Amino acid sequence: MKTPPGIRLLLLILMFHLSLTAQDITPEMTAYIRESASSPEAYVIEKFRSHDVVFLGEHHLVKENLLFVQLLIPKLYENGIYTIGMEFGAFEVQDKLDELLASDTYNEQMAREIMFTYNVAWGYQEYLDVYKAAWQFNRSLPEKARKFRILSLSYIFHWEKFTGTRNPESMSLVFPLGTIDKFRAEIIEKEIVQKNEKILALVGTPHAYSGYGSAFYKYNGDNFVDFDFDWLGNRLYRKYPGKVFSIMLHQAFTMKQGETYLLISPCEGALERLMAINDNKPLGFDLQHTPPGRLRDRSMHATGYTDFTLGQLFDGYIFLEPLNKLEGCTPIPDFVNESNIQQALEKFPDPDWHGKMNSLDDIRNFMRDNSERIASQYSKL
Repeated sequence: MKTPPGIRLLLLILMFHLSLTAQDITPEMTAYIRESASSPEAYVIEKFRSHDVVFLGEHHLVKENLLFVQLLIPKLYENGIYTIGMEFGAFEVQDKLDELLASDTYNEQMAREIMFTYNVAWGYQEYLDVYKAAWQFNRSLPEKARKFRILSLSYIFHWEKFTGTRNPESMSLVFPLGTIDKFRAEIIEKEIVQKNEKILALVGTPHAYSGYGSAFYKYNGDNFVDFDFDWLGNRLYRKYPGKVFSIMLHQAFTMKQGETYLLISPCEGALERLMAINDNKPLGFDLQHTPPGRLRDRSMHATGYTDFTLGQLFDGYIFLEPLNKLEGCTPIPDFVNESNIQQALEKFPDPDWHGKMNSLDDIRNFMRDNSERIASQYSKL
């Protein structure tokens, strides 16, 4: 009798956790968290005292992360930071987004169309509510005051031109304006750095790497790996090392067991045990040259490294809730509908990441399952 796939996955997770040796939470770690950590809001603002570009690396679709970013807007503005950068957004419709945030009346339909233009399947309310929070804040300002801005960091991809083969010629059809993180780095450089401005950039975790290089297989590489230092944060950090700071938002890590990928708690669960000692209070804290940064990690982040620690991965960390309390974002039921379904099917992103989409129900189920997967998988950690 075959073991059902769901039970098999649970057994793999259990076997993995049983194979780990619990790390000690040292008095130095506890003291550091209690004496040197601050509230997440204060931590972000403090980093802008000495940096111009602060990245928040998110596991996409975690609701609490988006609510946190929305709440930051007034505090950012009060401290001279007038822009949030968002990975999910196309520069081709930046003028429409600027118009939306400066308008007298909020136009939810326009917000949806702006997001749909970039990604036909990213209809999640909390991401759009970042637009609305910025609009609401702008409405509270004096008429002549400078307005808060959301800067779209991407451009329109053309997945309808994907040939099914990945090589420079075929992928240049999908990404006609070039490598996406190169494009994003140039947008931030042009719109922020060269104007002596500051930006809080919310992007997927890998795009926020600054000093860390992610490993990939290389036939002629030592230990058969080499390291990718060309993510968005890497590019800006390399050029402006004193201006860039990267913060990871609390999230699950990934471990590979055979051909199965498992979500696991960071640092073999030690980070969450450290937070529990402090009653799971929301915190922001440094990882570079600090006791928490010396926590060891054996996830896929450690591939190619020896004695890998959390401090090698990011500059700082924000803990909002334990993993099993985090929720998925809210799908917008009619984001894709009868009026735009044909365009959604043609432009649905990266077919190698999912099954083929053939109908409105397929896309809506995909969006719903993406969101529900967060709570389902995180609840087991």
